[in-house]
Amino acid sequence: MFERRLFHHVDWLLLAALLILTGIGLAMIYSTTYDAVRLRVGPQFTTQTYAVAIGLVALFVCLVIDYRVLCEYSLIIYGMLVAALLFVLLFGVVAGGARRWIDLGPMNVQPSEFAKIGLALVLAMFFAENRRGARNTGDLGVAAIFLAVLAGLIAKQPDLGTAVTLVPIFVGAAFAAGLRLKVLAAIALAAVVTAPVAWTFALKDYQKERIETFLDPEQDARGAGYQQIQARITVGSGGLTGKGYLQGTQGQYKFLPVAHNDFIYSVLAEELGFVGVMVTLALYLFVISRAIDAARLAKDRLGAYLAVALVSGFTFQVVYNITMSAGLAPVKGLTLPLMSYGGSSIIATLASFGLILNVRMRRFTN
Repeated sequence: MFERRLFHHVDWLLLAALLILTGIGLAMIYSTTYDAVRLRVGPQFTTQTYAVAIGLVALFVCLVIDYRVLCEYSLIIYGMLVAALLFVLLFGVVAGGARRWIDLGPMNVQPSEFAKIGLALVLAMFFAENRRGARNTGDLGVAAIFLAVLAGLIAKQPDLGTAVTLVPIFVGAAFAAGLRLKVLAAIALAAVVTAPVAWTFALKDYQKERIETFLDPEQDARGAGYQQIQARITVGSGGLTGKGYLQGTQGQYKFLPVAHNDFIYSVLAEELGFVGVMVTLALYLFVISRAIDAARLAKDRLGAYLAVALVSGFTFQVVYNITMSAGLAPVKGLTLPLMSYGGSSIIATLASFGLILNVRMRRFTN
């Protein structure tokens, strides 16, 4: 049951920062899809606007329903997500060589984006119910199975980028639940040791090509390296104050592919310059710090684990997308949360912050 007095404990500053970042994202999508010849904006802007509206509803729903109730049903939610991902593999919509979406008529839904929330819920519940947390190897192994099932199904689509974003959620929840640093170091060492095996047997040719291109984009400047080179040019051309809104050349004239999606931050740097970049970075840092604060103030371990898991995945995706846009990481199909085009992404992100706001808001309840 929701009590009106709880609204007094909502983190309105965090909510305001989320809305500002979402507004900046809409403005950038408008800019990158605007047709200067026909004087009209692309359909992506309208679609994203509707998605933001749905996302705000999802945020409100995840805010008013007690997070403890949602966690109690986490296994059911997890099972529904597994079923949805299996459905995608069998009957999903194919686009760009990948099968990632379910056709719901007016819109396509990408279940892998919601898998992040499902994994955070089930891990928070698992570690909170187990008094040993993540200190026991066997319990850590069980938790890893929850991760492996979702990550494996998503990687089959194929969508290795989204599958990788589940790992920080797992690490964040496990670390909050008491995962020892030496265990984390051992896992990192094992990953390094097995990297050659993964390169030979696990990675597909296009994935290897992305890593090779990152190391030397000039080797195929008109092909595989084109996107990364253009992203660097776009970021560097903004200068201190940028070229002005709707005045960018890289995004406006489509020199930078999928500028409204993976490289929305590059366009922001070109049009708003270093000043715009710093303001946006400050907003992201504020959002992350307030989310961590919500975990610190949580009334129970369940809320703390849930908030840490969600903010860990969010932080990883923000950092990776920004470093990728600057040419400091291999190009991967990872959106910039709250800003990039993608209906399922914005809905899932706002819903996850509804849960974080929920944890902080209920810190004074019984």
